[in-house]
Amino acid sequence: MANDFSSNIPIYIQIMNEVKLKIVSGVWESGQRLQSVRELAVEFSVNPNTMQKALSELEREGLLYTERTSGRYVSQDKEKIKKARDEMAKEYTENYYNLMKKLGYAKDEIVYVVTSRLTEIE
Repeated sequence: MANDFSSNIPIYIQIMNEVKLKIVSGVWESGQRLQSVRELAVEFSVNPNTMQKALSELEREGLLYTERTSGRYVSQDKEKIKKARDEMAKEYTENYYNLMKKLGYAKDEIVYVVTSRLTEIE
């Protein structure tokens, strides 16, 4: 997987966000054993130290854990994963709202745009 790490956000944070998305969306399942840091670094096309930093931060957040002799795993704490998912949804919604405000939309217009688009998509 080649990534485009061209934004001003530090690469390890971009990796954290990508890994977090895989966890909260279920692509990486609760309790799943992860590949080694080195393998993930190759997959994400980054230095192993950068990958290690991202994974360590996710451990600190409780979304990953390490078993000393067998490797790193996705948390089995479904409540913690749900909370991370809710926080990501809140952040994306706030970003969308702020962008729409910059475009000149009022709150009720934003709701209309979202509702209309969802109707079209479904």
